[in-house]
Amino acid sequence: MRTRLREIAIRHPRWGWRKAHAIAKSEGLVVNPKRTHRLWKDERLQRPSKTGKRMRLGNGAAQRHMAAARPDHVWALDYQHDLTVEGRQLRFLNVIDEFTREALATRPRRSWNADQTTGLLDELIMTTGRKPEHIRMDNGPDLTSHALADWAPLGSVGAVFIEPGAPWEDGYCESFNGRFRDEFLTTETFGSLLEAEILAEDWRTEYNTYRPHSALNDLTPEAFRTHWETNHQQLS
Repeated sequence: MRTRLREIAIRHPRWGWRKAHAIAKSEGLVVNPKRTHRLWKDERLQRPSKTGKRMRLGNGAAQRHMAAARPDHVWALDYQHDLTVEGRQLRFLNVIDEFTREALATRPRRSWNADQTTGLLDELIMTTGRKPEHIRMDNGPDLTSHALADWAPLGSVGAVFIEPGAPWEDGYCESFNGRFRDEFLTTETFGSLLEAEILAEDWRTEYNTYRPHSALNDLTPEAFRTHWETNHQQLS
């Protein structure tokens, strides 16, 4: 058990003991969380203190009330910035399913314009076979927001663009951005745009299929969606 906890801590230095416990429990190694916590402290596996983390502030919109209620109910988009080792800009476009917490995309480019943003959404719809009912981008450029508002109702998608400040609960995307920054951007260096794209895709896959989420009863986003769809198919 101690060996497995050390392996988890080395692989995921930004994780705490609760996520390590969820992994160990899923592997049949432990049931009692108190034992995991004690071993975690005994092995001095506590997360290192955060240094130089860049924080993104919200837009100060009024409190929202409605929330995503099913898979593909709301896809949220946001951008995050980083640099290559040579100091060249990277701009990641994150696309999140707010209900399942799935990271549908963590795609880097040097820059993103409105057409490229909607083009990525078209690509996701084509490759996943899924379509969002609503699209939201609370912190994006006005030009991109207008393009999304124009794009959403078109074709077979028929999505509704949620205007910033609409009466919806604060989305999961900002919380995801914090995890993406803390667990990926602050721990990786990128020699090129291609390297950033490969590493981000590897991280996204692990995030969806391996990383437990306390808000999802310690399921992964992919497992949570599968569980939800299975239950609702049985009820229908």
